[in-house]
Amino acid sequence: MKKGPVIAIDGPGGVGKSTVSQRVAESLGFRYINTGAMYRAFALAAKASWVDFKDDLNLQDYCRGIEIDYSMETGRITIDGTDYTDSIRTDRAGELASKVSTKPSVRACLSAHQRVLGEEGRVVIEGRDIGTIIFPDADVKIFLDATHEVRAKRRHLELVNGGHEASAVSSTLEERDKRDSERKEAPLKMADDAVLVDTSELTLDEVVQKVLKIVNERLKVGDTGR
Repeated sequence: MKKGPVIAIDGPGGVGKSTVSQRVAESLGFRYINTGAMYRAFALAAKASWVDFKDDLNLQDYCRGIEIDYSMETGRITIDGTDYTDSIRTDRAGELASKVSTKPSVRACLSAHQRVLGEEGRVVIEGRDIGTIIFPDADVKIFLDATHEVRAKRRHLELVNGGHEASAVSSTLEERDKRDSERKEAPLKMADDAVLVDTSELTLDEVVQKVLKIVNERLKVGDTGR
């Protein structure tokens, strides 16, 4: 049972979920949860431990034995004491996360962790299945989207600015979209009661203001606790 408002922001890669969600959380005085960061960190940790991604039982055993620590204050994430925060913004981390996230054992493990964090309330939580699977009773559901061309350009700039390899961004994004939308476990899709925001022609500030307007319209006065 959640103790306060939950804002769910979903959408595909390269649409600006993380930046928008952080800005919205700051404006509301809410905490921010990046579920994608958890999957990326988990994937890197599992790979470093030589876990076979094709063996769900192997993954299940690995899930049972790890300790995940996600700080809603700093956004830093550690697994078994190793901090993966600075390693998750690469194409490799995204690819590994997309593959491992199709596994039932992994989704069950991380979904449970995400629900515990979100149930504290007064949070903006972003990902690919927040409004459909993790918090179907979220107070506000937003689905951010943009054209493939725009998303590929944004992801390319994000990687370059972060000093990461940015080759074949468009094809990688296309492959991940297909994998995320067609997976059996919690596929990427917009919740029936979510509000679609197309960010293709909008600036970051415009997207943030549009999302805040939707949130303020959906939440009653006083619900945010401000």
